[in-house]
Amino acid sequence: MIKTPRVSRRHFLAGTAVAAGMAGFPAILKAQPRTIKVGILHPVTGPLAPSGQQCRLGAKLAIDTINANGGIASMGGAKLEPIYADAQSKPDVGAAEVEKLNEAGATAIIGPFASGIALATTQAAAKHGIPHIVDVGVVDQVVTRGLTNTFRFGPGLNKIVDSAIQNLVALNTQAGKPAKTVMIVHEESAFGAGMAKTLNEKLPGMGFEVLETIAHANPTRDFNNIALKIKGRNPDLLIPSNYYNEFVLLARTLRQQKIRPKAIYSILGGAASQYRFVQEFPDAAEFIMDCNHWFDPRNPVALELKKKVEAEKAFFSYEVFLNYECVRLLADALERAKSSDRAAITHALASSGWSNHFMPYGPTKFVNGQNEGAAPVNTQILQKDIKVIFPKDFANAKPVFPAPRA
Repeated sequence: MIKTPRVSRRHFLAGTAVAAGMAGFPAILKAQPRTIKVGILHPVTGPLAPSGQQCRLGAKLAIDTINANGGIASMGGAKLEPIYADAQSKPDVGAAEVEKLNEAGATAIIGPFASGIALATTQAAAKHGIPHIVDVGVVDQVVTRGLTNTFRFGPGLNKIVDSAIQNLVALNTQAGKPAKTVMIVHEESAFGAGMAKTLNEKLPGMGFEVLETIAHANPTRDFNNIALKIKGRNPDLLIPSNYYNEFVLLARTLRQQKIRPKAIYSILGGAASQYRFVQEFPDAAEFIMDCNHWFDPRNPVALELKKKVEAEKAFFSYEVFLNYECVRLLADALERAKSSDRAAITHALASSGWSNHFMPYGPTKFVNGQNEGAAPVNTQILQKDIKVIFPKDFANAKPVFPAPRA
């Protein structure tokens, strides 16, 4: 929560006196670079807290780095001042936090991780003309409502699903088409439900039969019944789309019940591209594939940041590096806008062609707020590490498919 400090009459008079005293030293005042307030809005409590805290870490690291390197040069070295807000894993709370950020003078907002929260916060920010950079929320409606304040740095759901299906077809074809049947297990909010709907529309036309689609609540603490259904239908492929805790629990339950499809091929898997999952449950994680946000594994800046994050005993997750890059995207816009005016920042973002990032993207190009240069990659957990297997331009390993049964 953002707390607005009370100002007593004594403090007000004292402040007035100080201001009057300093009026004789305008040169000193002029020499002090202003700060630029940036709203960092994520769900750092509630069911999505683990991801929200990772998001906040990424944003903080970027702000610290930018400030340590001299701030925004075109604005006299102005430093970024984060204002942290908590959506509490609830869309209505996220929208209320936007109102507080507006009152606090935020020039821009970065966040809020979940699609359902992003739909609420971008709408609320639009009322005040606050530029809102969406970090992760992938539902396409986030950028299809004509909100000129909204910019999504990463790829949207349709692009991710299209890439995932294209890569799945290539993978299956290369292996002699051993996979013909699919089961989908997804969380029930806008993210998972939208994913399942799209997969059911597209997979049959690509040669796959969807045997069953199962939705589950957030949170879900027992996947035994769902695992039994999977065991009974015996699909070649299992496609899960859930948040971190549910993904881990599902994978562990499958392992315990010795359910081994030819591949667990997740799309935006909550844990499938997470070093924490690999480290804590290596047996359950091995061979799982994912189509998700990822960094360019050959980029030295990304690798250096990974070392820095791990040195702080944290995991280098997509929440961290996407937020890190979203702050840098904002800093680039501020440099070109040469102003903390919200309209000027919005204009700078809309015309952005930023390429000094470490993502497997081209230069940023926003069309209706969506970065057309963004793209997902396919990863696979191999020998307790996460490797890129598609596309070839960024791959650092070859896929293992079908997964060994032993």
